[in-house]
Amino acid sequence: MRSALALLLLLPLLACGGGVPAESRFSTVQATAGQYMNPLPIVLFDGSRAESCPDPSIIHGQEPDDDYWYLYCTNERFADHARVHLLPISKSLDLVNWTYVGDVFDRLPPWVAPGAGLWAPDIQFFNGKYYLYYSASNTVMGGSAIFVATSDTPVGPWSAASTPVVEPGPAPCCAGTLRATIDSGIVQDGGQRYIFYGSFNGGISARLLSADGLTSDRSSQIQITTADRYEAPYVIKRDGYFYLMVSAGGCCDGLMSGYGVFAARSLKPLGPYIDKDGNSMLDSRVGGTPVIAMEGNRWIGPGHNAVATDAAGQDWMVYHAVDSGKPYFADSWTRRPLLIDPIEWVNGWPRVRNGAGASDAIQTAPVAVPEQPNLRTAAASPVDVAGNMLTTFSDEFVAPALSPQWTWIRRPVNGTFGISGGFFRFDTQAGQLYVGQHDASVLSEPTPRGNYMVETRLSVNVPSWGQFNFVQGGLLIFKDDANYIKLVTASINQTRQIEFAKQLGSKPSSSKYGSAFLASPADTTYLRIVRRSKPNGSELYTSYSSHDGVNWERGPTWTHTLGSGTKIGLVSMAGAGFSTYFDYVRVYALAN
Repeated sequence: MRSALALLLLLPLLACGGGVPAESRFSTVQATAGQYMNPLPIVLFDGSRAESCPDPSIIHGQEPDDDYWYLYCTNERFADHARVHLLPISKSLDLVNWTYVGDVFDRLPPWVAPGAGLWAPDIQFFNGKYYLYYSASNTVMGGSAIFVATSDTPVGPWSAASTPVVEPGPAPCCAGTLRATIDSGIVQDGGQRYIFYGSFNGGISARLLSADGLTSDRSSQIQITTADRYEAPYVIKRDGYFYLMVSAGGCCDGLMSGYGVFAARSLKPLGPYIDKDGNSMLDSRVGGTPVIAMEGNRWIGPGHNAVATDAAGQDWMVYHAVDSGKPYFADSWTRRPLLIDPIEWVNGWPRVRNGAGASDAIQTAPVAVPEQPNLRTAAASPVDVAGNMLTTFSDEFVAPALSPQWTWIRRPVNGTFGISGGFFRFDTQAGQLYVGQHDASVLSEPTPRGNYMVETRLSVNVPSWGQFNFVQGGLLIFKDDANYIKLVTASINQTRQIEFAKQLGSKPSSSKYGSAFLASPADTTYLRIVRRSKPNGSELYTSYSSHDGVNWERGPTWTHTLGSGTKIGLVSMAGAGFSTYFDYVRVYALAN
């Protein structure tokens, strides 16, 4: 390892020449001093930086004299109007400063359909070779598939197999539909390797991988997650458990990207995978304990991760996110730069920066070589604490009729709502609040001034199994039909999920609506939204959920600029025939 240490000490001198931009030199000096700041620099042949590195996969060199880490990304352009690189490769001595070294392919393989993408590489080493598994978004045989290329070195040349490791096939959720056969992840248990793969259309499945790593056993396939929630599986083994990390939400919607990473664990590689609350990833109320979510800073939609362990034994999540200050390339393709942050293991569960999410300030860098001191300290877990209840804005629904604090936006038909037994019953309606459609009724009241927390306890009597798209009930922070924050329990295909959404503007466009997700709902679910103002005039809205009203799981944070005149709203919509029961609405000042 002495060669790595010597080169690391030379980095400040190397960075001062050769036309490297000042920002690259600054990042290199930070890392040499034991610091880094996201996004990580990937220096190109001409000294400029790659501006995007989606779906990263990482491995340390396997030869005794190779001290480098190697990084592989989904096909991507590096700058506006630049060509697309087919699975770019970079290397680093310190997990922070990266140098681009080339691409896996210089043209699409003949078995990949013209115009298709090469996505989500997964790098492995066994049988004395490097195996790079990758997804073809479309193939000449029709549908997406997973292939593999092998090499004696981590940078190639690569020998690509034309037979898919996982072939195109039908989605287990949806008759007549091909599944998204993408996003592979390999895990080994004893002498057997398994390939995990899948996306929202079909969920995550796993198969036995052949000993030579070139094929998988179709007959061994087993479902790992339900069909309508997760993609990007990554499995690690720790303390006797297999931990499955998977991503949910929108990865690539620019400023509306709601991606996040969730985890579940099992004593066996093929599951069943159970989250911290005891929910299975196969349940309709789909399990998943948050690992990283948006925190309202610079970074939006963090996800599709790998894990690297530094020389001090610290685990680091390597992932992509969207920079809110520079979300798009010139043609509106979403930029997804490379980030890294430490994983804290909290009571046996992984949390990036102890739940503080993606970092946007100078941090302590990974330990590159054993001789370096480990100066990192764990981040404090963020928490919002309720202060005094604001009784003027709160309601226990014990009166025989709605309190005067409430008014209707589009009053529903009489008989479709009412108070009984301490609950406000609000029947679901066919109306909706969504881009281009705003005909749902909203029960509303003014919001208090300043920062606050609003909480409710609710149940939606949709059956736990079956497809009832997109029946939902929950909370709004409402400016108007085109600008709001929404936290609801929702039926999404065969699943029941907690969706945290944001709409920005009324023009029909997916870029105006973003969805993020929380841990699983229950028969009765507690929801919270915390509103905090920012110095620039915008607001942060942070979501929480709970099964018992005592133990709260922090969810994502959206940034919005709703301004004054907002309302707290209750909704029950997107499909008639059911009811949402609200036990109470409680509004609090914040104690911190």
